[in-house]
Amino acid sequence: MTIIIIAGGSGTRLWPLSKPDYPKHLLNLAGNGTLLQQTFERAKATASDVFIVTEKSHAHHIEKQLKGFPSANILIEPGRRGTANCVLFALDALKRLNREDEAVVFIHCDHIVQNTAGFSASIKKACAASLEKQKIVLCGVKPAYNSVGFGYIEKGAADGDAYQVNAFKEKPDAATAKQYVESGNFLWNTGYFIGSVRLFLREIKKYAPQMQANFEKLDAISNINSDEYNKCYLSLKSGAIDYLLMERDPELLVTLAEFDWADVGNFKDLHDILPKDSKGNYIKGNDVHTIDCADIFVRNDEEKPVAVIGLEHIVVINTPNGILVSSKDAVHKAGEIAKQLQESSR
Repeated sequence: MTIIIIAGGSGTRLWPLSKPDYPKHLLNLAGNGTLLQQTFERAKATASDVFIVTEKSHAHHIEKQLKGFPSANILIEPGRRGTANCVLFALDALKRLNREDEAVVFIHCDHIVQNTAGFSASIKKACAASLEKQKIVLCGVKPAYNSVGFGYIEKGAADGDAYQVNAFKEKPDAATAKQYVESGNFLWNTGYFIGSVRLFLREIKKYAPQMQANFEKLDAISNINSDEYNKCYLSLKSGAIDYLLMERDPELLVTLAEFDWADVGNFKDLHDILPKDSKGNYIKGNDVHTIDCADIFVRNDEEKPVAVIGLEHIVVINTPNGILVSSKDAVHKAGEIAKQLQESSR
C-alpha cells in the first residue's frame, strides 16, 4: 500500500496564523507537531511507502519539517491546478514506477486525527475492499454532531465491508444537517479515496473526459521532472476531483472510518476540539491576561501582552502577520479578510 499525502491549500481561513506561503498544514495547531508532521506519522505507521504532493513554493517547508524524508518522494507541482490534476500527477508518477496494481490511498494533510491505530485499521479495510471489488472506495466518518461545515456522503446498500454511495451532499444548512444525522444514512466526507493506479485510470477514462485528456498530455512526456512537463502541467485547466470524477462515478463504495476526525476550517472548529478551562476558554501564548471571560479562544504569538476583559464567544489572534478579533460565529469570514489583503498587496 502507498499513501499519497495531498499538501496544498492557501491557508486563508486561519488568517493571520496561516498565509498562502505558509498554510495551516505547516502549523502546530493541536500539539505534537504540525498537521503535516502528524499526518506523515499516521501514514508511515499505515503504509509501506509514502509520497507527498505539494506546490513548489511549499516544497522547502516540507523538507524542513520532515527531515530525512526522501526527496524523490516529494512530488512538486510547478503551480496549483486543483485536486484533479494533483491526483493525475501522483498517478502518473506511480505508473512510471510500474506500481499500477497496488492499493493507493489519497489523504489530506490538514486534518486532525488522534487515533492512529483506528486510522490504520480503517485505511487497510478500505484498501482490501477496493482491491476485492475493483471499485474506488471512500472513507466516511459517522457524524459526531450536526455540522454545517462538512460535506456528506449518503450511504446505500451494504456491499461486503463497505456501502454503496448513493449521493454526495454539499455543506448543508442547520436544519438539513440535523435531518442527515438523525437519519443515520449519512457520513461526513473526509475526502480520502482509495484504489489502484490501474483502477483510477480506468474510472477516469470512463467518467472524467477532462481528466483523461490531461493525463494523456502528461503521460506523453518522457521526463516527469522536465521543463516540458512543468509547462504542460501549468497549461492544464484547473478542477476539483470531487466534481470531475467522484460525483460522476456511479460505482463508488464507502467504508466507515473507525477513528476521530476533524477538518479544521476556522478558529471556531479549532476551539471545539482543543482542551479548555472550566469557563470554556482556550489560551495559548505568553503574557495573555483575561478577566470575566467565557468561551473565548486567545492565541498570542508575540512578546507584547494581550488582555481580554468581559467578553464571551470571541476569538483573538495576535501574530506578526496581523491581529484578528472576531465573534466565534463570524470567524469563518477571516478568509475574506485574507483575500482582501492579498488583493491590496498586488
